Amino acid sequence: MDPRKLQKIAVAALEDVKAKDIEVINTSKLTALFDRIIIASGDSTRQVNALARNVQDKVREAGGVIYGTEGESGGEWVLVDLGDIVIHVMQPAVRAYYNLEELWQAKPKRATTKKTKTDKE
Repeated sequence: MDPRKLQKIAVAALEDVKAKDIEVINTSKLTALFDRIIIASGDSTRQVNALARNVQDKVREAGGVIYGTEGESGGEWVLVDLGDIVIHVMQPAVRAYYNLEELWQAKPKRATTKKTKTDKE
């Protein structure tokens, strides 16, 4: 299935169950493993699992393939592997801790140092 179509299906499925802070990151230039990462938040274990399950159901209904899921027993972070797209559904505290958005951004932030008067130029 075309990654753009798969992305639309996944995002719509997340919106159906009221996911928060949905972010799509294009990783096609960063890795050959997948084209996109979709990150979304759910407020509880139950909602995180419901979000992941709804994505799986909608993708299957559209003829897509689910290659695997991880984390459903814990419910704090569920990963759904759709091949070209990997979906991370997380509770807000877990999402803030792992900060996948910063990890996968195309241009990493670099620490800058300011020169002081004592530094040699």
